Amino acid sequence: MPCKSLMVQGTTSDAGKSTLVAALCRILRRRGRRVAPFKPQNMALNSAVTVDGGEIGRAQALQALAAGLEPHTDFNPVLLKPTTDKKAQVVIHGRVAADLNARDYQEYKPRAMAAVLASWERLTAAYECVLVEGAGSPAEINLRARDIANMGFAEAVDCPVILIADIDRGGVFAHLVGTLELLSASEQARVKGFVINRFRGDISLLEPGLRWLEERTGKPVLGVLPYLHGLFLDAEDAIATATADKSQARLTVVAPAYPRVSNHNDLDPLRLHPEVDFRWIGPGEAPPPADLIVLPGSKAVRADLEWLRAGGWDTAIERHLRYGGKVIGLCGGYQMLGRAIDDPRGLEGTPGRTAGLGWLDCTTTLEREKQLRNVSGRLGLPGEPILTGYEIHLGVTAGPALAQPALYFADGRPDGAISPDGQILATYCHGVFDHPDALAGLLAWAGLVDAQRVDFAARREADLDRLADAVESALDWEKLAGIL
Repeated sequence: MPCKSLMVQGTTSDAGKSTLVAALCRILRRRGRRVAPFKPQNMALNSAVTVDGGEIGRAQALQALAAGLEPHTDFNPVLLKPTTDKKAQVVIHGRVAADLNARDYQEYKPRAMAAVLASWERLTAAYECVLVEGAGSPAEINLRARDIANMGFAEAVDCPVILIADIDRGGVFAHLVGTLELLSASEQARVKGFVINRFRGDISLLEPGLRWLEERTGKPVLGVLPYLHGLFLDAEDAIATATADKSQARLTVVAPAYPRVSNHNDLDPLRLHPEVDFRWIGPGEAPPPADLIVLPGSKAVRADLEWLRAGGWDTAIERHLRYGGKVIGLCGGYQMLGRAIDDPRGLEGTPGRTAGLGWLDCTTTLEREKQLRNVSGRLGLPGEPILTGYEIHLGVTAGPALAQPALYFADGRPDGAISPDGQILATYCHGVFDHPDALAGLLAWAGLVDAQRVDFAARREADLDRLADAVESALDWEKLAGIL
């Protein structure tokens, strides 16, 4: 049987492409189909470590989970991780291949497309159906040449496309019609229908517009997806700010949203915990009083450290610690807490050395080989809580501070540090809050004793099923039958 495929492209970024592909993966899996997700090219600082020892976009890891699969580098063969506004680390099949500016990447695209097509051949040989996610919008005229993310890919492999638009933004009909008009004739023919996302209200008031859209374009509306309040799924790149009800909050936690923050989903379990009042603090906002400050990961640690200093975070952390507050540093945040960060090869910017915040007696040197592995182990806290997570970093950290590790991995390796006064905990382990035991142990260390037990993985699974239920009910499966 030939492999079926369907590509979801969006009229804008954050239109709902990732969410719809995740929902379709879960729906087809529940129907007994062997289905896999695929995103030819992703640009994101939020990544996951794969079963084959590489890294892919976080959204594709979520889609793999929805399909009942371990994340694999073939699900996202090209990942771009911006280091500045004009330059990005290019990850091919899970491994760093180059650091290029935008113009040079255009010249590199034929090599990237070869990697995309190699992954596509493997996936279509192994699965009954491959669900593809586009990137941004197919109507970005300046990016049409050598496109590998949207219609350039769809045309190359002859994949049908549906367009999704977010009605909550406003202008949904203009988004859909305008996008279609900017495509070539062959690309327009490739679009098999539309999906409207995040609708709330009386759908009868929308129906005249839906009829007009179908008459105007000759394309069917395949479904109107409802706005799902309180749906918490891993964000692809933009920092998620929605929170659960905080009326029971007993612990205040803040984190700086620095410009190159990475793997910010590490903090989602804090954001969603009913007894934790968690806030991201953005540019121009003064660091507020809190029980716990978390310094998250960064793709440009030295630059983000200078951003912290410019925003007064160095003095705020000093004051916070003086009054007994706790601090957790994750990956890049761990590096910032040391005495210095050395980047002799210029891996994250201009070569050089930046003084750290100096709260841990250690120094980090950035090295070319990236550490990538899924891990498990136990925290170096009372009760030695179980943890799971992953490593994804360039830095190698050394110094006396490491004599008191924050945790031990299952293979016996120590990681991170706890300060002599017990107020600072730092680790290279991403996802350290995900396991219920580790989350409870870290909250108790920060001052929230006997916290409610929250299973973040179970919540993610429940929300995937809730999403799939809603999408399955909203889509017109008779119209979709001709495509899938």
